[in-house]
Order: sequence, then structure tokens, then C-alpha cells
Amino acid sequence: MSNLYGDYNQKIDYVFKVVLIGDSAVGKTQLLARFARNEFSVDSKATIGVEFQTKTLVIDNKTVKAQIWDTAGQERYRAVTSAYYRGAVGAMLVYDMTKRQSFDHMAKWLEELRGHADKNIVIMLIGNKCDLGSLRAVPTEDAQEFAQRENLFFMETSALEATNVETAFLTILTEIYRIIGKKSLAADDDDADGNSSLLKGTRIIIPSEQESEKRGGCCGKT
Repeated sequence: MSNLYGDYNQKIDYVFKVVLIGDSAVGKTQLLARFARNEFSVDSKATIGVEFQTKTLVIDNKTVKAQIWDTAGQERYRAVTSAYYRGAVGAMLVYDMTKRQSFDHMAKWLEELRGHADKNIVIMLIGNKCDLGSLRAVPTEDAQEFAQRENLFFMETSALEATNVETAFLTILTEIYRIIGKKSLAADDDDADGNSSLLKGTRIIIPSEQESEKRGGCCGKT
């Protein structure tokens, strides 16, 4: 049976491991559920240990399996970090835009990430729960400044309303693909000018057309 993924037995060209990190209760698990299954549970419980989910998509006619890892933010689970970060090519630093402390901890999480992960890892800063605009405790400008200073992508999301969730994941996965593609070209061709061909015209196929994005005051910046 064929669908937008191609045949079920289609060869996977790439597997990209992306990790979600940040304090507990900022919505990491909800972001994952929204992206992987288009679900949101009001009664979501704290993640115990580590879990991951996968989603397959096509980028420039290459089949990519995204393996998204989620771990609890509580200090007592820090023992999982070494294995958790190993092999990751992307990371989402998630804070709750209604809780200033969760944003203030981003520098600590980023330091830990860079201490464990590959130096070329693609990182996106995510300000979640932007549907709660009246409770905002982190100005967008503060997050933008931090992201620019640390050379991170940045986007505000709402797992509840599905705002920017798919866009955020596709942005980071496409950037990973571009980097991998550039490395492949460099290996195949010593001509550096040839490395630019994957930087434009990237085409993405996803399982189904999602509902139109709700802006609701949320924003996405790179």
C-alpha cells in the first residue's frame, strides 16, 4: 500500500535523532505528541525516564525518519544524559513562556547539551504555551536576543493549539538534512562551490496537510 511516505517497505535514507530538553512541565511531551500523532492530552503526566517516537517524511526525495527523544527535566534523572545526547543531530531547548525560571534555565541546559553533543548539532529554542499570551512572563525580544547570541533557531509554539509545532520540527529537520547533504557533497566533490545546491529548493512531504496555522500572537524567528 502506497501513501505519501511511499511504500511501507521503502528504504529509509536517513535517521535523524532529535532530543527535547528543558525543565519539567514546559510541554516537551505535548510537543512530541502533537508532532508525532497530532494529539494533545490535558491530563499528560510527567515523563519518567526517557521515551521516543518516530515520524517519517520525505525531504528532496529522500526518506527521513525523525527519531524524537523526550526525557524528564527533573534533576534526579540526569543520569540518562550521556546516552540521551549520544548520536543526536538536533535539539530543541524548550521553555514555558509563562514561567520565567524555565527560560532562565536555558543557558544551563544549553551548556549541558554542548558538553555532550556533537559540535555541529542543530539547536532550536522553543517558547511553548504561546496560547497563554495574557500570562506571558518571557518577552519575545528576550528569547530572540538569547537565540541570536547563541546562534540558535527560535520559535514560539502552542502544543495545545498546534501553533508552529510542525513548522518548528520541519525547520530543524530540514536544516539537519542540509548539513548532512553538504557533508555528502563535500565527500563526493572537492569543489566547495558545489556544496550550495542543497541550500535552496528543499521540498518536504508530510503525511497529511495539517490545519492552517493559528498565529495567535506566536512567532517564529531564525
